[in-house]
Amino acid sequence: MEELLVALADPARWRLVALLAERPRAVGVLARLAGARQPQTTKHLQTLERAGVVTSQRSGQRRIYALRPERLRELAAALGGLADTAERVGGPGESFARYGRGLDAERLAAEEPGWADGRSFRFVRALAGGPDLVWRHLTDADLLGRWWAPDDLRVSELVFEARPGGRVVLEYRDAEDVDGPVVGRAEGAVEDVRPGERLVYRSSPLLPDGGTAFTSHLDLRLKPSESGTDLDVHFRVTDSTVDSADFIAGIEIGFGQSLDRLAAVLAADPNNPGSTE
Repeated sequence: MEELLVALADPARWRLVALLAERPRAVGVLARLAGARQPQTTKHLQTLERAGVVTSQRSGQRRIYALRPERLRELAAALGGLADTAERVGGPGESFARYGRGLDAERLAAEEPGWADGRSFRFVRALAGGPDLVWRHLTDADLLGRWWAPDDLRVSELVFEARPGGRVVLEYRDAEDVDGPVVGRAEGAVEDVRPGERLVYRSSPLLPDGGTAFTSHLDLRLKPSESGTDLDVHFRVTDSTVDSADFIAGIEIGFGQSLDRLAAVLAADPNNPGSTE
């Protein structure tokens, strides 16, 4: 496929392909129609033939070239498959588009400090496993590191001291960039701890200059259910700055993705009686 793409990438060769799509033609005719010299045209055709795009045969003193449509269909199928993957329902492309729309709206709204204060979000998830197990995944740093990051990011530093006044530190890097820079960092503190029932903490994403973008207040409540645990999260924004628009635009998608990862981790845990493994 790579040889095919290289062969078609040249505008001159693409012009020859278009001419051969109409009908088989001799080298001299192709050179004239393409406005090129015959030796140059011959080299282009040889490149296309090596890539399997065209075939040729001699007829008297002439060499006639014809298009091989199946190679173009193979390329079209491969490109169509990539497009289908990018457009699949609920996939990364859809999330990226949603974030882009939200980003535009939030940037327009962020005209002065406090512009997003009072903004709230609610997240509800039905989780496998009892409240005690879910609680450990919400407060144990080792378990938190398995899910507390949106798609395409990984946790590079995490501190969660599950006691009133305890520190909260969460740092992200790109999931596929081993030595890449920090792309997000938030610091905060735990405010209320009721094991197996309720967890309240605040966290402030930091701007590149070290300033605070805004403060998020999270109230997580756990309730036992027939299938495991119902998690109800209330997320409230205060102290919003003009520079916080990019962060706030990503709350619904990013935190939602993190909770989806938590649900997947619990469902796949072989030690969890409610898992699907």
